[in-house]
Amino acid sequence: MTPLLVRLALPVIGGYLLGSVPVAVLVARAHGFDPREVGDRNPGFWNVRGRLGGRGAAPVFAGDMLKGLLAGLLGLVAGGAHATGLGVVAGPSVAPVYVAVAAAMIGHAWPVFAGFRGGRSILTFAGGFAVICPPAFAVGLAVLGGTAAVTRSFAIGARAGVFALPVAQLLFAPIGHVAATGALMCLIGLRFGQAALAGRRR
Repeated sequence: MTPLLVRLALPVIGGYLLGSVPVAVLVARAHGFDPREVGDRNPGFWNVRGRLGGRGAAPVFAGDMLKGLLAGLLGLVAGGAHATGLGVVAGPSVAPVYVAVAAAMIGHAWPVFAGFRGGRSILTFAGGFAVICPPAFAVGLAVLGGTAAVTRSFAIGARAGVFALPVAQLLFAPIGHVAATGALMCLIGLRFGQAALAGRRR
């Protein structure tokens, strides 16, 4: 195997296994239900929040973000931990970090530990992006907080925060990195499309 393949193999395998940990299913089962059988049947934070409230679903929020964060850090280490002064992933670490986050998102969407019935990977993406571009992630958090305060809706704030991430990234990283972030977000769009099609079939 070439050195590049070696650097990518661990992030892909590790990222997928991290993403496959079914946090929402585990938390929900501790409260006596399966999120894949109630609500919108999405095993993620929002569906669990609908049953348990924000406090009860907080472990899902934290756990799903942590999966992406740990995957991104795994990729960073595998790639030699190259970053700019602001912590933005750079050089040989870019590819391993992005593939690790992508693998974690795929693991969340199609988890080997939960019958390949997973969620939409939004929080896993956000956690991974915190490694990819920390200053842009901080901007996204500020947008989330400000929008939520104005609209009095955490859901609207969260959407605004996520869509702000690639825009803010333009201030700190090359356009190629932003394009790669857009590719990760396309996976989220794919999952929403699949959910919409599944809803029509019911």
